[in-house]
Amino acid sequence: MVTTPPDDVTLIGRRTAQRATVLKALREAHGFVGARTLHASLEAAGSHIGLSTVYRTLGALAAADRADVVRTRVGERLFRHRPAAEHRHYLLCRDCGLGMPIDADDVESWAERIARSSGFDEVEHTVELTGICPDCRAG
Repeated sequence: MVTTPPDDVTLIGRRTAQRATVLKALREAHGFVGARTLHASLEAAGSHIGLSTVYRTLGALAAADRADVVRTRVGERLFRHRPAAEHRHYLLCRDCGLGMPIDADDVESWAERIARSSGFDEVEHTVELTGICPDCRAG
């Protein structure tokens, strides 16, 4: 028997048209996007989805490992769709928000080594690298 994996909306609870619309908008966003920016683009496109629904959906996607989250200098959470549950790290431009996935094997190895040596289980980590991208530096 062949089974298909659940889609992202199913993974975050009850499947609703609003959640599907937020997910579609996140998938189509270029790079990381904040909830307010995503909400504004949905409104501009004619969708009548509340800002709280956008926040809840993005939070649920992040909790289900279907969205990466980074924070800006002022603490705003920015989201980017993650098609698989694979954990990733990004280098984020502080000016324009460009997010580049980076090879973080050393970070992952370090976290695993710390977990083993400490005896802790279910160790999670957050690593955020920020800088100014070449385009913003030139401009």
